[in-house]
Amino acid sequence: MSSLLPGHATGAGTAAYRERLGGRAGAGHFREHQGLWLSSLGLGTYLGGEDQRTDDLYRGAILRALELGINVIDTAINYRAQRSERVIGEALREAISRGTARREEVVVATKGGFVPFDGAVPPDPRVYVEETFVRPGVFRWEEFVAGCHCMTPRYLADQIERSRRNLGLETLDIYYVHNPETQLGEVPREEVYRRLRAAFEALEAAVAEGRLRAYGTATWTGYRQPPEAPDYLPLAELARLAREVGGEGHHFRVIQLPYNLAMPEAYARANQPLDGRPASLLEAARELGIYVMASASILQGRLARNLPPVLGEHLAGLETDAQRAIQFVRSTPGLGTSLVGMKSPGHVEENARVIGVPVAPPEAIRSLFR
Repeated sequence: MSSLLPGHATGAGTAAYRERLGGRAGAGHFREHQGLWLSSLGLGTYLGGEDQRTDDLYRGAILRALELGINVIDTAINYRAQRSERVIGEALREAISRGTARREEVVVATKGGFVPFDGAVPPDPRVYVEETFVRPGVFRWEEFVAGCHCMTPRYLADQIERSRRNLGLETLDIYYVHNPETQLGEVPREEVYRRLRAAFEALEAAVAEGRLRAYGTATWTGYRQPPEAPDYLPLAELARLAREVGGEGHHFRVIQLPYNLAMPEAYARANQPLDGRPASLLEAARELGIYVMASASILQGRLARNLPPVLGEHLAGLETDAQRAIQFVRSTPGLGTSLVGMKSPGHVEENARVIGVPVAPPEAIRSLFR
């Protein structure tokens, strides 16, 4: 795979990116984790059609984001039928050729779990799954859950290789098991934990082989639910599984979940057991040394307008509701990076104005929950 870009995000590279931004970044924009400096605003690539026009918009958005101080890019192999990964790879190479960024300055995260189509939805998805995954032995039908999900070691190995090719990267900075709670709807909880343990073992092996640098879980409901919910996930239990397979130096280092003004559970709900007491997800992650990325920071645009005026009193210095919604997320104590789907340079420019504003103090966030 000589065509893959070598290297990965490094401490020296991300520090250089941070320093190059200089005074354009307000206090708190960059956060340090495991030696890397990550921007508090990241670019997500979930939204949009499976077409060339959307590819072109994303390419421009990614290039502009790297210019303005965003060095975290998030995707998944199933986003837009693998097209999001592919356009990120194209844009990153273009940014490097322009001198906008270097490979070691950019943190690229992707996910595997949901079965991806290839460029577009096929006429018969079941035939596609049969020909692409079952017949070649990537997984068996009985390992395929909810008509869309698999996380066996063999399948994840296949998906990692496809993502490396799509992104054109020798090493993926972050790799998530995508929505593992999907399996809890059909598989007993202990079996799901067994499958996650096997997945983590495979991901630790991929780290050792240089295919990725860190891994975690990207969830939708799992970390936000009350403990009695069927799709609930306890973070400490998943961290324990990672320690079993990787020791104290395991690479289960990042998680992702929705967090925004309408879905504040990660901060406001004490649903995670931690040393015999209930804690919020953000508290638990901090104690476990796990970085948290927030998806749906503006809830796919639904929090970009008509927010209560009181937010302007607590989150000052911003012009739009979208910026205030982002400021709320990135200012929440314990939250690392606020991911926002941005598929045009104009969206990036509007949202990136928060970069020049210092993060709000913890008291401003606490006051919104009183």
